[in-house]
Amino acid sequence: MAALEISSFRRAVPSHDTGLTLRVMIRFLIRLAIFIVSSALGLLVTSWILDGFNIHASGFIVAVLVFTVVQSVITPFVATMARKYASAFLGGVGLLATGLALFIAQLFPGGLEISGVSTWVLGALLVWLVSALGTFLLPMWWLREKRKARAATTGA
Repeated sequence: MAALEISSFRRAVPSHDTGLTLRVMIRFLIRLAIFIVSSALGLLVTSWILDGFNIHASGFIVAVLVFTVVQSVITPFVATMARKYASAFLGGVGLLATGLALFIAQLFPGGLEISGVSTWVLGALLVWLVSALGTFLLPMWWLREKRKARAATTGA
């Protein structure tokens, strides 16, 4: 009787597909890498364009990681709040989340310094624009390179 119950349980609970889990994890890591690179590009391009937007080499990685984490955590919260209380601002969720992420990232010493109201506004706009474009274009570039590499190895 006990053997019957165990075999019934095994049929009822599907085995864990490690191949699927691995593919999901790889996709997650690729998306994370793309988001980090896009954030880094947004911060770098903005620092090259705006005088009051400075990134110090010693704190660059910390600034990028803090910005990326805060941006990814705060965007859903800002979107929910805008949807609930001010639906007219839904289009500006990305800009607002970018501004908040910049503010929190500049609180960490040695990485990011932003001075002047116009620099804050233009900085948020530029970082948002460049990182959004990067998040959109980098996967297409990566897939194209991957297809080229696959074609080169298969001879197609």
